[in-house]
Amino acid sequence: MTTQQLIVALVVVAVVGFGLARTIRIIPQATAAVIERLGRYHRTLTPGLNLVVPFIDRIKDLIDLREQVVSFPPQPVITSDNLVVSIDTVIYFQVTNPKAATYEIANFLVGVEQLTVTTLRNVVGGMDLERTLTSREEINTELRGSLDEATGKWGIRVNRVELKAIDPPASIQDSMEKQMRADRDKRAAVLTAEGQRQAAILAAEGDKQAAVLRARGDAEAAVLRAQAEAEAEAMRAKGQADAIGMVFKAIHEGNPDQHLLAYQYLQTLPEIAKGDANKLWIVPSEMGKVLEGLGGLFSPRDPDKPA
Repeated sequence: MTTQQLIVALVVVAVVGFGLARTIRIIPQATAAVIERLGRYHRTLTPGLNLVVPFIDRIKDLIDLREQVVSFPPQPVITSDNLVVSIDTVIYFQVTNPKAATYEIANFLVGVEQLTVTTLRNVVGGMDLERTLTSREEINTELRGSLDEATGKWGIRVNRVELKAIDPPASIQDSMEKQMRADRDKRAAVLTAEGQRQAAILAAEGDKQAAVLRARGDAEAAVLRAQAEAEAEAMRAKGQADAIGMVFKAIHEGNPDQHLLAYQYLQTLPEIAKGDANKLWIVPSEMGKVLEGLGGLFSPRDPDKPA
């Protein structure tokens, strides 16, 4: 084999090798390749080993099919009450149609960013500052719906839209902080007053219950004292009655004369007077004669008079 033939053989082998290399295409996982044949869309290659026609088919673009997260810089947005707020947004989207993402828009990432900015201004422009600060979920939902509808023809699905931060002007922030401090001080004062009121109510209830219990105890003690005094008085009266009965029985059993009865009667009178219930004494009409008889007993007797 001559030198020229060797060179030709080497060139043929190189061309064949280069052609085979251009024929085999290995597409990574979660990636799609858009193939153009002679300048027109031909097909989309899926992950794995693929064969193409060398020098006729070419890869237009490799599309990442994974969900992508893009954070856009803060955007100034004017609210309905003419206040400028700065809003940071984060978009979660995924390419579902590589062909549409390649041919329907020149740069779908820039398109998503600009569409997010304009939609955000439209949504927040119809809200005042207070509603904007407290309605993140509502803003996220409206943004996602609008973006998903507009990017559908680009072969893109917007999964989530999140607002990272909503920053009002510095003067508004100072006013809001002062208002929050005033609200906290007000709530603290209200809670303190409520606590003092509850404490006063509980103290008054305690004093009332204590007074009721003391009064109830005094009443029960007075009732018990009265019952005890009545029982004692009844026992004393019974004792006096028993004593009088015994004396009366002894007198009748001893068959005393008139003078002895008068003497015993006078001795019993002080015992009868000891009772608190004895407010009235009944003196018999014969009391005078009894006293005359007693006087005769203790006076000296005249020997000339009969006994």
